[in-house]
Amino acid sequence: MSDYTGLHLTGSWFDIDENGVKRLTLQNLILPAITLGIRPLAIITQLTRSSMLDVLDQDYIRTAYAKGLNKTRVIWKHALRNALNPVVTAITGWFAELLAGAFFIEYIFGWKGIGKVTVDALEKLDFPVVMGSVLITATFFIFINILADILYGLIDPRVRIQ
Repeated sequence: MSDYTGLHLTGSWFDIDENGVKRLTLQNLILPAITLGIRPLAIITQLTRSSMLDVLDQDYIRTAYAKGLNKTRVIWKHALRNALNPVVTAITGWFAELLAGAFFIEYIFGWKGIGKVTVDALEKLDFPVVMGSVLITATFFIFINILADILYGLIDPRVRIQ
């Protein structure tokens, strides 16, 4: 354990207390979460802002204000729902980048996950393990894209399947 931060240098998810009981320590997720999420968060925020500015200049927003709707309802009900379509599209595209980053985060912090197994298998040229991890990752990525399609239907009623 580091004297300065109080965190374990290995980044382990679990800690063994003085009674020998293994317990989950979420404080060791802070650095990996920031490392993995800060860039996509900034890009998503920037994309949402620019998309909202484009939507807020549309005629139907002015019409909603002219009808007497309050600002909160116009922004949350009308503007944000239309501005989120490109954001959802971008998030699914960045998911592959996050997944690749998670592989290396696992390896760097010594977590025993699919990323560490894959990198170890690549070093040992264990191709069946690499193929299995790629298959699991691709399946996960397909589920994320299906979830994005479902989100399109929830966000924008014009996209619903008929």
